[in-house]
Amino acid sequence: AVSLPFAVGQCGNQVGCRFWDLALREHAAVNKKGIYDEALSSFFRNVDTRSGDNGPDIYRGKICSLKARALLIDMEEGVVNEILQGPLRDVFDSKQLITDVSGSGNNWAVGHKIYGCRYRENIVEKLRKTAEHCDCLQCFFIIHSMGGGTGSGLGTFVLNLLEEEFPEVYRFVTSVYPSGEDDVITSPYNSVLAMKELNEHADCVLPIENESLFEIVNKIHQMISSGKLGSTVKQNSLVTSSAGSAKTVPEKPFDEMNNIVANLLLNLTSSARFEGSLNMDLNEISMNLVPFPRLHYLVSSLTPLYTLADVNVPCRRLDQMFSDAFSRDHQLIQADPKHSLYLACALLVRGNVQVSDLRRNIERLKPSLHFVSWNQEGWKTGLCSVPPVGHSHSLLALANNTCVKPTFIELKDRFMKLYKKKAHLHHYLQIDGMEQSCFSEAISSLSDLIEEYNELDATKGGPRIDPSRLKIAV
Repeated sequence: AVSLPFAVGQCGNQVGCRFWDLALREHAAVNKKGIYDEALSSFFRNVDTRSGDNGPDIYRGKICSLKARALLIDMEEGVVNEILQGPLRDVFDSKQLITDVSGSGNNWAVGHKIYGCRYRENIVEKLRKTAEHCDCLQCFFIIHSMGGGTGSGLGTFVLNLLEEEFPEVYRFVTSVYPSGEDDVITSPYNSVLAMKELNEHADCVLPIENESLFEIVNKIHQMISSGKLGSTVKQNSLVTSSAGSAKTVPEKPFDEMNNIVANLLLNLTSSARFEGSLNMDLNEISMNLVPFPRLHYLVSSLTPLYTLADVNVPCRRLDQMFSDAFSRDHQLIQADPKHSLYLACALLVRGNVQVSDLRRNIERLKPSLHFVSWNQEGWKTGLCSVPPVGHSHSLLALANNTCVKPTFIELKDRFMKLYKKKAHLHHYLQIDGMEQSCFSEAISSLSDLIEEYNELDATKGGPRIDPSRLKIAV
């Protein structure tokens, strides 16, 4: 089964770059013989470069030249050019790239309306070509940010295209949400306009907040400098700069934050890539965790987190790891699931962990979590036997929980502050096809979503009512 990632915009491509780097390291650690195997085929093609035009794919035998199955799209060519000049340059070729020079000027309408129309055919053609190389296309991944112009505008345009061209293939979206102190003044507009598209066209969204990533990275640095974790950082660190060595000032300020998102994606896709006693299809996440089509926003938490710094730290006890996954320190969004309502929860475990360990921990944690009355057994579990590099085990928890509501309320408030003053609206309204109704529809879509969460929250703490069952005549 193959997942096809789309990195759109500056943030999406920076996260994507870290993801490909870490995925290659992970496969290199496991694949000692240099044989192109099923695990590699989920994200990489093996191409014989000796014949022209990139050569035919080789399905078995030695690794010749690995090409990532992905499309990189950005309307400023800076980040994509960096990737092409960096250590990953051989993993991509020009057929997988779509770039422009001028950028989207932090304007959703420019990305969605102007570049969407201009590059539509080009994107569809490259999408079909890339999909042709996939034996069994399982899902699309879009990695983008919400606050800028290209990631939010063109990113959601690509999402709509995927639905049109491949309606039966699941669409997963990893969306990086701006913080309240965001330096892009129009980010509330861009985010709310993008949210409407995510509500309507995504199967599953993993919202990630810059603020949470920033706090996690700070915590790791504090623990390193306090000596609590031991002072040695391994050379090939997964959270330090892309040069692979710990630095007080990383080469790029977002490298460390992007690494955390890349690790989330590695854990999410581990079952698709490696063997396991209880492998979980990505499609199963959507099928099991999304009871209502619009309520498809999942809170992710990752553990061990501090060991993302690859500091020589004693491994977290297994049970402690499960407790960590339900603590706020390990979440990639600032929310409080424990005091909100769970619709469903998935635990994706990697490493030498038994099904009995999973069951024991679920039973232990269950009493402290509020599940919706009609889905008290709403747990989905996956076990992948290959742990992340350098660790004995890891856990990714995905919760469909009403705790995402405050994030959306705050976004709505920030949008309204600008919108009431009609601030910066003219930048959007001068774009062809962009009307004021786009704004009112977007905010009403977000308000409806918040209301759906409110209705669920209102049932919390009520009596547990089992749905009536059909009586079977004997």
